[in-house]
Amino acid sequence: MTTMATPTETVSYRLTAMDRCDSCGAQAYIAAEVNGSELLFCAHHGRKYEEKLRAVATSWLDETARLAEVD
Repeated sequence: MTTMATPTETVSYRLTAMDRCDSCGAQAYIAAEVNGSELLFCAHHGRKYEEKLRAVATSWLDETARLAEVD
């Protein structure tokens, strides 16, 4: 019997533990660019303001999937 190994997919993230939510100071998982300024949000505040922010944001980075990752 032959076992085939699948390559491990490496995912890189831009936001780090040093990036903090502009609303509460928790770790940021969402970054939005508005009027040339970057706003950082935790998952909670990112979801809370998402509808309004997406309407005016020129970019939206959502790394909240990291919260469900198992090491």
